[in-house]
Amino acid sequence: KPHSTNRQAGPAQDGLGRVLFVECGFGADQHGQDATKAAVRACRNAIEFNSIPSIGELVPGGYDNMKLMIKIGTPAPEMVDMEQVAQVFPYGQLVRVEVVEGGLSASSGIVLEGMGDTSDQMLIAVAHVSVGY
Repeated sequence: KPHSTNRQAGPAQDGLGRVLFVECGFGADQHGQDATKAAVRACRNAIEFNSIPSIGELVPGGYDNMKLMIKIGTPAPEMVDMEQVAQVFPYGQLVRVEVVEGGLSASSGIVLEGMGDTSDQMLIAVAHVSVGY
């Protein structure tokens, strides 16, 4: 069955009047159980393979008025350093950064105390980045 050509954008998100892009990423800290490191890697993964050269034409006011909403799922949300997460994004206004219980904690198969391990668990985070204005 052919796809419909009648498409509508989803509803605006609280804080974004218009959503232009939604990006997702994955990050892990295999040794050290550092939820911030996993969250930063997930956010970086969500945006690192994108180039949006037409933001100046799409967003009134260009990069300075671009707005970002971030949602991160990690097994240890209370351990995420929001300042480090914010530093991942080189431009735009962070409207909201929400960190929730999610992601995954799973065995890395080994404990390496020299790498900061307190257990064999690795932490995996996922990030959802909405870009708009």
